[in-house]
Amino acid sequence: MDSCRAERTNVGLIYETSNPDVEKIFHLAIDKANEENEELKLHGVAVAIEPNNAFETSKKLCKMLRQNLVAVFGPSTNLAARHALSICDAKELPFLDTRWDFGTQLPTINLHPHPAKMGVALKDLVSALGWEKFTIIYESGEYLVTVNELLTMYGTTGPTLTLRRYDLDLNGNYRNVLRRIRNSDDDSFVVVGSMETLPEFFKQAQQVGLLTSDYRYIIGNLDWHTMDLEPYQHADSNITGLRLVSPESEQVQEVAKALYESEEPFQNVSCPLTNSMALIYDGIQLLAETYKHVNFRPVQLSCGDNSAWDKGYSVVNYMKSLTLNGLTGAIRFDYEGLRTDFQLEVIELSVSGMQQVGQWSTEGGLQMNRPAPPHTLEPDMRSLMNKSFVVVTAISEPYGMLKETAEMLEGNAQFEGFGIELIDELSKKLGFSYTFYLQPDNKYGGLDPKTGEWNGMLREIIDNRADMGITDLTMTSERESGVDFTIPFMNLGIAILFRKPMKEPPKLFSFMSPFSGEVWLWLGLGYMGVSISMFVLGRMSPAEWDNPYPCIEEPTELENQFSFANCLWFSIGALLQQGSELAPKAFSTRAVAASWWFFTLILVSSYTANLAAFLTVESLVTPINDADDLSKNKGGVNYGAKTGGSTFTFFKDAKYPTYQKMYEFMKDNPEFMTNSNQEGVDRVENSNYAFLMESTTIEYITERRCTLTQVGALLDEKGYGIAMRKNWPYRDVLSQAILELQEQGVLTKMKTKWWKEKRGGGACSDSDDDSGALALEISNLGGVYLVMFVGAFFGIFVSLLEMLLGVKDRSSENKEEPDSDASSLGFANLGGVYLVMFVGSCFASVYGLINGLLSVFWTARENKVNFKDELLDELRFIVQCSGNTKAVKYPKNSGSDSHSHSRGSSKSKGSSLSVDSLPEDHSVAEVQVVKEKRGKK
Repeated sequence: MDSCRAERTNVGLIYETSNPDVEKIFHLAIDKANEENEELKLHGVAVAIEPNNAFETSKKLCKMLRQNLVAVFGPSTNLAARHALSICDAKELPFLDTRWDFGTQLPTINLHPHPAKMGVALKDLVSALGWEKFTIIYESGEYLVTVNELLTMYGTTGPTLTLRRYDLDLNGNYRNVLRRIRNSDDDSFVVVGSMETLPEFFKQAQQVGLLTSDYRYIIGNLDWHTMDLEPYQHADSNITGLRLVSPESEQVQEVAKALYESEEPFQNVSCPLTNSMALIYDGIQLLAETYKHVNFRPVQLSCGDNSAWDKGYSVVNYMKSLTLNGLTGAIRFDYEGLRTDFQLEVIELSVSGMQQVGQWSTEGGLQMNRPAPPHTLEPDMRSLMNKSFVVVTAISEPYGMLKETAEMLEGNAQFEGFGIELIDELSKKLGFSYTFYLQPDNKYGGLDPKTGEWNGMLREIIDNRADMGITDLTMTSERESGVDFTIPFMNLGIAILFRKPMKEPPKLFSFMSPFSGEVWLWLGLGYMGVSISMFVLGRMSPAEWDNPYPCIEEPTELENQFSFANCLWFSIGALLQQGSELAPKAFSTRAVAASWWFFTLILVSSYTANLAAFLTVESLVTPINDADDLSKNKGGVNYGAKTGGSTFTFFKDAKYPTYQKMYEFMKDNPEFMTNSNQEGVDRVENSNYAFLMESTTIEYITERRCTLTQVGALLDEKGYGIAMRKNWPYRDVLSQAILELQEQGVLTKMKTKWWKEKRGGGACSDSDDDSGALALEISNLGGVYLVMFVGAFFGIFVSLLEMLLGVKDRSSENKEEPDSDASSLGFANLGGVYLVMFVGSCFASVYGLINGLLSVFWTARENKVNFKDELLDELRFIVQCSGNTKAVKYPKNSGSDSHSHSRGSSKSKGSSLSVDSLPEDHSVAEVQVVKEKRGKK
């Protein structure tokens, strides 16, 4: 125990750079804990991250694990906290969280009051204030969990509850939503949101006139009192909220004074000590209390292995069994390890500042310190049981359709579709009956800018000819100003319907596609360079000059197999992996050949590896990929939308430059607009045209028309809802029923039925699946056949040409006696050859040059001739580009003792003897006879 205590105990903290006070209170809490227990020796290791930067969180936490941590306090942003939690979970390291989170599990200790109990506190507060009708204003979907108790507090037979989301991803502009709230009949609001958006929310609410004496607010954020509330002190609005940290607490005041180094830390209305900061302070004290009773030794951990701290879960379990009084009140956990037993203060903003008007606890509930307004509930008349409604719909697949049957049907029996079935499910659930009828002009409805009157289905509802309207009716701010909607039963967005990408026909020379044009060019240059290198080095290397007549020991001339044509043939044979009858003998030519063979090995392997893909895979070509391409009319694609529909209205009201440009195009080209979605779909199939419509309808169409597809991502987000009259008393009941159908999976099952099963659905599901490899057609290999035919015809042409030239030569030989002089074999001097060789060729060239010079030197020395003259004779012969034979200049001497030595030197050095110096021998005549026979052949 004492040895453990002697070591320093490290505690980690990950905090956002936007909240530096968190680090201050973290170290303050550690100093306080060490002061109270000298044996503790806690040491803080803090790192800062950018908000919601999960990668940075993981990287820095992995570094911290090497420092023998006993616990980690996580960041306050959700994404970063989840990544830190997952790492601590893998390492079984205690993770102390200060966020509200439902999914708390080992090794996490969540010090924040449980959100479910927070919802109970809000419900008790609403009931105590006597609110019978109010609007819930929430930031995003995650905050609906907090108000779940409010949504269910009246069941299906209670006052009207309205839900409004104020953050619609409009860059912090909430004024449109706030104006609609102001124009409604509600004057009581429950607001739930984050501290990142609440200050701007109240600022804009004051701008639109929602912070007056006519309105009442309940704030569902425990940190709202940390805002700068001074601008709203004299607004006369009743603003009530809850808080966990009481500034009147002596412990809180002591910590605040030390933290802010001031005797009066709370000089204005607001309290700067946030809920997260207080929970971190309490977490350190809880950890210190645990350390007094549990003997644990921290270990070094690493993210790169499976190491874990075997004491981590024991520490967490012990911490959850403790009870401690901290800045946030009594800290205790239930049997599930959740903080469900806590106490909150009810506070109100008044002219004199923040005032406590009540107290709420898990066990005692709400206790107000001043008389609560009378709370009475009028008899609820909102039950739908045994009621009958008229529902208007429009023909739009698959939401509303006429049944395909030969029988004569009437009434509701003649309709089917997703929307029809949805109304039927709601009627079964809520007990009402309904009657459908079709909208005469099949228009959904909108506000006519010329007359200012509503039309279509919305007009039917406003004029009380219908109680509800259902089809693929998009919820927009304009429509919501005339009618009310339920919560969306389907979420979607605007997308682009276009034909599927066309398969590009294979190119004639597709077999050349594995290499780029640059590679082919360098291959050709390499081929010519190697061929020239072989030709030059073959002429320079003595080992490549052979006796053409092996039976004659002293030939008059030598022959070289590497003529220029043979060099070209040797190189192409190696490149095509076929080889040739030519075999290099000299080291220099073998070095060039080896480097060329290695080059062709890699090149041919790479070509073969890519060839199959280029022959079998057909490229898909589409002129447009997104809305930007469409706005630029790429590929000459025209586009449009349904006249007067919500899609056209979206582009009309859009501020994004691309969408504005598209709206101008559609306005200036009315011929591309359609009167129905079906007309637009037909245009897409039959012309170079793209149609803008809802993504769910596109999904339905592409399940049946296999030549069409959705292009690009969604251009916006919206939903379909059931329309009804303004302030209709049954809206909340229907919304709750739709929410229950979503949770039960009924709506998902219905969508699968009408999208993928009914009316030909699923026809295109397997259209793109190819089973097995596809057979290659002539279009894929046409270029190969063309090369073969061209080569064959070229060979025939060359053969005929050779035959004619041979006939001409033979006829000439019969008229003129051939010149037997050796000089008749020469050609004009080429003026030098530029050598293009690879690395191997360069080395071989140096070797061949040295070998040739040594050969000339030894020949000149042995035959006592001038080296310069001998070298010039050799160079003059080398620069000749034709002829594979050369005369022997220095014959062997058979009459002296040095005969054998001279003979051996001649063979080893590759020197030649002069024909004139040879004695007369019958072998010469034999050679001449052999040559004449070869010429005749």
